[in-house]
Amino acid sequence: MYNISPDIRNAHTLPGEFYHAQSAFEACREQVFARSWQMVTGAEETVRLPQDAMPFTFMEGFIDEPLLLLRDSDDKLRCLSNVCTHRGKVLVEHPCKIEKGIVCGYHGRRFSPDGTFAAMPATEGMENFPCEADNLANVPVMQWRQFSFASLDPAMPAEAWLADMDRKVSFLPVEQFRYDASRSRDYLVQANWALYCDNYLEGFHIPFVHKALAGVLDWGAYRTEVFEWGNVQVGVSKGGEEVFDLPEGHEDYGQAIAGYYFWLFPNIMFNFYPWGLSLNIVRPLRVDLTKVSFRAYVWAKAKLGKGAGADLDLVEREDEAVVEQVQIGTRSRFYKHGRFSPQQEIGVHHFHRMLAGLLK
Repeated sequence: MYNISPDIRNAHTLPGEFYHAQSAFEACREQVFARSWQMVTGAEETVRLPQDAMPFTFMEGFIDEPLLLLRDSDDKLRCLSNVCTHRGKVLVEHPCKIEKGIVCGYHGRRFSPDGTFAAMPATEGMENFPCEADNLANVPVMQWRQFSFASLDPAMPAEAWLADMDRKVSFLPVEQFRYDASRSRDYLVQANWALYCDNYLEGFHIPFVHKALAGVLDWGAYRTEVFEWGNVQVGVSKGGEEVFDLPEGHEDYGQAIAGYYFWLFPNIMFNFYPWGLSLNIVRPLRVDLTKVSFRAYVWAKAKLGKGAGADLDLVEREDEAVVEQVQIGTRSRFYKHGRFSPQQEIGVHHFHRMLAGLLK
């Protein structure tokens, strides 16, 4: 469907029509997002102990698949279809304890915590019952630190998807980061989800769009490192700002790193600062409407309000303004596609290549 040259020096970007065509939006729904890993938000607070269970929607408003995250009695994390195999009723409607299995409130069909059919009233006379179709589907699930992720049909192993970020931030006690609702919020952006990611994936615009942020980052030292399933932008401090205390032996030891900006394909950003983590989850709603959820996890309160992570709300609003203008501009009959800066847009080129690879 799309052909992005592997050589960034002669590659063209995705065509402008990609960001407006309903056909491209639908293709991304099934070929990209249904095969992606998505975070189960709130699981770190709700599903912590054996028999804890929490219903959730895979990607609300986009891929409305009802799922159930739970821990069984052996503390194993599981993800199941949350739809009864009898008549299709949603099984669990609110977070709860699964002590006697999962019971449907419609006709009493019961399932074990591993999804296996257990019992149901009035089944006398049924043939070939129970069979495999009577069990709840098990959905791939994994946990990294305190965060849980699920995928309907993963295009990549979860371990490989997370490996490079895990290596880079292994010095941080991420398990000690605590969710801060007061610093978390949702934004609606009048633009295609991929345009939002395009903007995130390059620091080229920082001196032009983010004047305050540019004042604390050394733009000349700003760099992008590409991984198999994502990349990281490394923000180097100009000096005098909060930076990471990197241990000896770390690959960036000796550098004044003010922020690590990780993007995991296709839509999750982990932004690590000396004070903790700002997590951005990009959720498509329409071809020209995107919901971006900011979730803050604080570790060092004394470092809040300083350095590259000082005013994230301002940075977000500046990004929204420019991305919404790009959404308008890419509709122009005179705009076909763009070119990549070989020095500054490595991350965008990587993203477009990955998209093209799945949208064959």
